[in-house]
Amino acid sequence: MSILKYALVGAAVAWGINHITQKRDTDGKSILDDIQDKAPEWMDKVKAYADDTLSQVNQRAQQAREDYQG
Repeated sequence: MSILKYALVGAAVAWGINHITQKRDTDGKSILDDIQDKAPEWMDKVKAYADDTLSQVNQRAQQAREDYQG
């Protein structure tokens, strides 16, 4: 039963890789190419979100320190 499970998982992974790397007829690009093109934009958005979140956490921590001390 274990061998069958590994065979099915392997087949699913192989199909997924094939599907992601297959080039489209319309523009000659694959899904992986689209992801690689958009990755820098996503990283900029993630960095901005992380900076905002860190500033909010720092503000709340500072308020908590002031409330505890005062």
